[in-house]
Amino acid sequence: MPSPPGGFEVPLWRAVAVFRFAALAYVGLLVARDADRYAHPLFAGVVLLAMLAWTVTTALGYARPARRRWPLLAADLAVTAGVLLVSPWVVGRDALATGTPSLAVVWLAGPVLAWAVSGGRRRGAVAALAVAAADLATRERIGQSTVTGEILLLLAGVVVGHVARLAVTAEQRLHRAVELEAATRERERLARDIHDSVLQVLALVQRRGAHLDGEAGELARLAGEQEAALRALIGRAGTAAPAGDADTRDLRAMLDRYASATVAVSAPATGVPLPGWVAAELTAAVGAALDNVTRHAGGRAWVLIEDEGETVTVSVRDEGPGIAAGRLAEAEAQGRLGVAQSIRGRVADLGGEVRIVCAPGAGTEIELSVPRSVR
Repeated sequence: MPSPPGGFEVPLWRAVAVFRFAALAYVGLLVARDADRYAHPLFAGVVLLAMLAWTVTTALGYARPARRRWPLLAADLAVTAGVLLVSPWVVGRDALATGTPSLAVVWLAGPVLAWAVSGGRRRGAVAALAVAAADLATRERIGQSTVTGEILLLLAGVVVGHVARLAVTAEQRLHRAVELEAATRERERLARDIHDSVLQVLALVQRRGAHLDGEAGELARLAGEQEAALRALIGRAGTAAPAGDADTRDLRAMLDRYASATVAVSAPATGVPLPGWVAAELTAAVGAALDNVTRHAGGRAWVLIEDEGETVTVSVRDEGPGIAAGRLAEAEAQGRLGVAQSIRGRVADLGGEVRIVCAPGAGTEIELSVPRSVR
């Protein structure tokens, strides 16, 4: 995935350009020093000018992301191989055999670095092997120093390619973090808008109808419940972590907020740590279960948290009339999806399961079990 202009790869491409000019300057010094030993010194100057022109061309070409494609990369490798292959004729095989450097010297590493930055370790290794093969083809004798140079060239391609991929990965993660921050700010803005409109209207309906009888009073009660639910949802939207987030939250502390005169919360003596988003979803499912108790059962409710190591189980029990056989399926068919979505749907998304135990006149127990590590 190519980085946009101004991304983390830009300094790497600039470093490659600086390296090529510095390497070319070193080649120029060697040519000036050894020209009297060359078989064709005049052509050495011509090759040096060609290398300068190609160095400028690659510096300008790689500066633009749109041009960092196969045509320029292949041409870069071909030009370097060409300089290596003409070295025996320009320098002379006798001079090369006595230790005179070839025309490319360290300049031959330029395309290897360019391939590594553009495509990572594998592409850098391929370019290094191709350049090494061309270099070895020009030598009649292969010594230890020659092998060492080719190995260093291969290592340079692999290491630079690895660093380049790390830079791209870091940039992608930074972009995702920026997008997440922007989304969080947008949620906060929407929450403010909802608070200034919907929540205030629901609160007004609840206050005005609190003392009315009949359907008006029931509507006021429902408006109050929905106001509370919406406020909780907004709060969770601002604090719940996305999948893959590494934060940990204490489920015991999150469920303690439901404790009241009619709801008893029992938990282990120590905390019950869970991934933040898992704890938030499980807390929401427990809240939906307690809401059902308030609406349909009345009376007291008991919440029990059990930390079983690999799994965490939360049980919600009431002393209401229980659930008649087939009532849940009937409610789902009528579009009333409190249990189906708010409870079972959330727990299923976490990879857990819901078990409902009830009998007419004996109350209802809803058991929510989720794995501690959710993939």
